[in-house]
Amino acid sequence: MSRFLFVVPPLVGHINPTVGVAAELAALGHEPAWVCPDPELVGRLAGPEATVFACAGSVRGERPAELRGPEALRFLWEWYLLPLAEAMAPGVRAAVGEFRPDVVVSDQQAFAGAFTAERLGVPWVTSATTSAEFTDPLAGLPKVREWVDERLAGLRASLGDPAGTADPRFSPRLVLAFSTPELAGPAEGVGWVGPSIAGRPVSSGFPWEWLDPGRPTVLVTLGTANTEVGARFLDVCRAALRERADRVQAVIVDPGGTLSGGDDDKDVLIVPSVPQLALLERGMGAVICHAGHNTVCEALWFGTPLVVAPIRDDQPVVAAQVVEAGAGVRVRFGRVGAQKLGAALDGVLHEPGYRAAAERIRTAFRAAGGATAAAARLDELAREFG
Repeated sequence: MSRFLFVVPPLVGHINPTVGVAAELAALGHEPAWVCPDPELVGRLAGPEATVFACAGSVRGERPAELRGPEALRFLWEWYLLPLAEAMAPGVRAAVGEFRPDVVVSDQQAFAGAFTAERLGVPWVTSATTSAEFTDPLAGLPKVREWVDERLAGLRASLGDPAGTADPRFSPRLVLAFSTPELAGPAEGVGWVGPSIAGRPVSSGFPWEWLDPGRPTVLVTLGTANTEVGARFLDVCRAALRERADRVQAVIVDPGGTLSGGDDDKDVLIVPSVPQLALLERGMGAVICHAGHNTVCEALWFGTPLVVAPIRDDQPVVAAQVVEAGAGVRVRFGRVGAQKLGAALDGVLHEPGYRAAAERIRTAFRAAGGATAAAARLDELAREFG
């Protein structure tokens, strides 16, 4: 038996893929655990019996909602990723000392995991829950790249092994990528395992009886972190979908309560949350989303084509991957109107090439092995050091 410590940021899309991998490792006789700034979130996703070590990780202030492009990317690093590493590091060191893992599985955005393992001489691998880094998002931003390299060097000096050379985002031993080249494109030195789709509890509060089997359903979601910027876009989606109420019905996820709506609307259902996997498994006509990697992969896991409206961070890269693969249409989040959004939706619903591409990716995703393949790779690595 080996022990695996998952070091994750307090973000649903980064924790969820590890849940299925941990379950597969446990089935092989291994012992998984997590360290995260939000232990309750991990417990909610992984189950109450999960072993979770707490660490610091809160950041001061909020990111301005209007930031886009290079400014948003630099702010993400300066405001979130680098301070997160510094805050998490003491708790990660304590967790490693108490749990004594044989392998640390460090999220690509939780640098404290990689640097701590490096300093303590523990083998570490990378968990890449988004494929954006494989496209080198800083390629056209030399000044930002230089600044990032300097800051990572500073982090290594304080948190890692000063003699180390590995990029904390790319373990030289193993990079587990929860996608496949059919979506993300080719990349060297990557262990493509496909999405890790684990079963989740289905809330009894969703009105399943509302769904009309005679019309395709369109799911609209902006994920869990875009409530403050999504009101206008969700309103545009509602307008476009109501114009097509004779052909489709829609479920709009509105966690911030920015839209008014009632349960008696037979065409557009507005709810604060949904059992997303269960809805997708039931069969959606299309998904309209922000191009978050988790949402995109879950939609394509079920062969569902997309309309993607990226906001910031890795989302423009993931949106480009969807378009390049032929599985969806991209629109401009901040400027698209109901007419253009509706035209994009009509395309993915009625032009067969989009669904065919989505189903091709679905086949590739499932053939890659997902959580089972990831656990097998980790098991093999642990045996090398056993």
